[in-house]
Amino acid sequence: MEILWVLIALVMLGFVVLPFMRRRRGMIEQVPPGHPDAADPANYGFVRQEELDVRMPGPDQDLLDVLDLVQRTQDYKAASQLLAGTESEGELRWQRVQAFAGAASLELQQRPSGVSESPGGQWLRVWRTEQPKDAGGAAVHAEFLVQQAWRTATPGTDEFRIIMEEAKSACGDAALLAPGDPIPYIIELSVARGLAYPRAEFEQLWLKILDRAPAHMGAHLAALHYWCEKWHGSRQLAYDFAEAAAARAPQGSLLAAMPLFAVFEHLPEVNLVSGFYQSEVVTKAMHGALFAVHAARHDDPMLAHVRHLLLFFLVRGERWAEAMDQLVHVDGHVGALPWTLSPDPAAEFAVYRALAVAGYEANGGSPATLPH
Repeated sequence: MEILWVLIALVMLGFVVLPFMRRRRGMIEQVPPGHPDAADPANYGFVRQEELDVRMPGPDQDLLDVLDLVQRTQDYKAASQLLAGTESEGELRWQRVQAFAGAASLELQQRPSGVSESPGGQWLRVWRTEQPKDAGGAAVHAEFLVQQAWRTATPGTDEFRIIMEEAKSACGDAALLAPGDPIPYIIELSVARGLAYPRAEFEQLWLKILDRAPAHMGAHLAALHYWCEKWHGSRQLAYDFAEAAAARAPQGSLLAAMPLFAVFEHLPEVNLVSGFYQSEVVTKAMHGALFAVHAARHDDPMLAHVRHLLLFFLVRGERWAEAMDQLVHVDGHVGALPWTLSPDPAAEFAVYRALAVAGYEANGGSPATLPH
C-alpha cells in the first residue's frame, strides 16, 4: 500500500510542477520498465507495452487484414469491397472509414508528394479516379481531407480553411452518392467545428444525422466537440447535449455513457482537490457509463471506446477492481481516448495499467482473483 501511495503522490506532484504535461487530460509520468514500482503485465496475461496496438480501440481483424493488403499492394479494391459489405448505418463502417482515411493521411505524411516517386496514399487517389461513384471511396476521401486539415494546418489560418472547404464539398459529393448514409454528415461535423458553423446551421446538419442514425454513438461524440467550451459552446451546453443523449438512449445503447465524455472534455487544467474523481458529477457519469457497458452488446464497435475512458476515470477514482475489469476487456489495443491524446499512447496506457495493478494488489487482489 505504501508503494501505491508513493506512486500517487508522485503523480499529483507531476500535475503541478511538470509544465510539459497536459494536465487537463490527467496524464501521468511514466514508470520506466524495470523500475521496482513497475507492475509486470505478464503476471495478468496483459500485452507488453511494445506490443500494444495503437491503431484501433479494439480488435477488427478484417480491417487489419485489408489495411495490410492495401498498403502492401497499393491497390484499393479490398478496401472498397470491405466498406461495401459493411452496414452503412452502423458504428463499424464509420470506424473503418476513419481507419482508411487515417492510413492514407499517415502515408502521405511519411512520403509527401513531390518528395517521393510514389507519394503516400496514392491508392486513395486512384480509388477516387477509377471509381468516382463509389460511395465508400467518396466518404474515405472526405474524411482524409478533414484529417489532413487537422494534421497539417492550424485552425483559423487560410490553409486550414481552404482544406476544410474542400472537405465540405467532398462531404456533399459523398452524401449525393448515398442519400441514406449518415457518414458523410458525420464527417461534416468536424468541418462544422473547424469552420465555426453558426448554431442554426450546425443543428440543421445534426438533424440530418438524427434522421438517418439517431443512436449513432460515433456521431454523438463528434457533435459533442462542437458544444464544448473550448470550441463553440460551453460546459453547460456540452453537459446538456450529453445528458439529453443519455436520456433518450434506447435499450442496450452506449449513449448512456455520453456524460462521461462530456466530463472528460471539461477536466480542470489543474486539479488540486483530492476527491475530484469521487465527486458527485464524476461518480454519476461513471455509473452511467458502467451501466451502458453492462447493457451493451459484447460486439458493439463502440464498447471499447467507453471501456478505455472508464479505465482512466476508475484509476483516478481508485476503484481498482473495476479498473482491472475494464483492462481484461481492452488490453492489447490503445487507439482510443484518452491515450491517443498522448505523443506515446502505449506508454500512457501502460502507466494507468500499472497503477490499476498496484491498487488492485494493495487491496488483496492477485492474478488468481481476477475474473476473465
